[in-house]
Amino acid sequence: MKTFSYCFLTHILALVVCVAVGVVSFVHGLLFSSFACTLISIGICFSMYRIQRRTVENLKRTIACLKRKDFSGIVPPAFADKEIRELSSELTEVIQELKGNLLNEEAKYQYYENLLNKVDTAVIVCSATGRIDWMNKAALHLLGDTATLPGEIPEALEQHHQIVRLNNQTPGLELAVSSTLITIKGRERSIITLKNIHSALEKTEMEAWQKLIRVLTHEIMNSITPIISLSDTLSERSREYPQSEHTRTSISQGLDIIHRRCKGLMEFVENYRKLTRVSPPVKTCIEVDAFFEDLKGLVAEHYVRFRVAKEGMVWNADRPQMEQVFLNLLKNAREACSRRPSPEVEVVAEPMANGIRFLVSDNGEGILPEVKERIFVPFFTTKPNGSGIGLSLCRQVVSLHGGRIYVESELDKGTRFVMELPR
Repeated sequence: MKTFSYCFLTHILALVVCVAVGVVSFVHGLLFSSFACTLISIGICFSMYRIQRRTVENLKRTIACLKRKDFSGIVPPAFADKEIRELSSELTEVIQELKGNLLNEEAKYQYYENLLNKVDTAVIVCSATGRIDWMNKAALHLLGDTATLPGEIPEALEQHHQIVRLNNQTPGLELAVSSTLITIKGRERSIITLKNIHSALEKTEMEAWQKLIRVLTHEIMNSITPIISLSDTLSERSREYPQSEHTRTSISQGLDIIHRRCKGLMEFVENYRKLTRVSPPVKTCIEVDAFFEDLKGLVAEHYVRFRVAKEGMVWNADRPQMEQVFLNLLKNAREACSRRPSPEVEVVAEPMANGIRFLVSDNGEGILPEVKERIFVPFFTTKPNGSGIGLSLCRQVVSLHGGRIYVESELDKGTRFVMELPR
């Protein structure tokens, strides 16, 4: 292939020669030769113009392919000149890098779009005027195929409300709403998330009811089944041997068993009543140091230690209810490490940003993972004589105080109950 420099220099040399010959011919009166040289010069200029147009057309086609993102249609250079080959090679590298970046961006877009379409939270990208640029499937299912946000959502965001009610839905939906402002290509956009709180609450409530019903059914059936079986046996024996002394003795023993089972069932129901009738807390100002001193007087074991990370801490709580919570936790901790040769129980109070964190730790055997998940479920217990309401009452009292309680445990190392309470 001819090089660009070779063609260009050849055309210039030929043009100079033709012009010189034409001038000499014209001076010597050779008009035909002069005219011929003029025509050749015009042809050379036209050929040079064609070379220039070929280069421009190649560039135009390359730019058009880039605009269409058609990287396969880029035309190679028309000349094999070294400099042009180097420029072409650099252009190819830039194009390949651009192609790779576009493919990566497209892959990321597909990944994030599929990811956002899988979540059950509605995600919407919109402009400051409320025009929707993009929404995921959850948002499309929630709001329908609309181009603008419902008026209730911008109004709730302006007033810094966390809950918005869409009155145009049947029935009205209450949604948890949040917004994040971002800038894309110099334009501000809002990412708005909407969560149907009713569905989440209904699911949680249904799970709680199912757990409670399972526990109630289990306890009641455990009491009713032997009573029915025993009463049937006593009824048959009384009909077969009405005057037998042995029958009267069996009936007496059976009635005692029925009495004990009924009494146990009554205690179970009474515990359930206690669990559902926790009174609202009457809060007073409590000094942590004095509170721990009072607890020390109620705990006889020498291995139970109390520690305050910062002196002078106070918090508002119902003192009798909190004493009951701590006594329940200390009772469980003492029982957990009772088999250890050197039992240790520690109660620690440490400050938080907006409250106090209490830690009740022991060096007992720990809690099994499957037990840990159910430890706060009402009436669930692993103790032979346990009622299964102690920790449930603790969680309910802590919840009424606006705090939370959870457990951390590791087998053969110990257990720690953590209570985080507001001041």
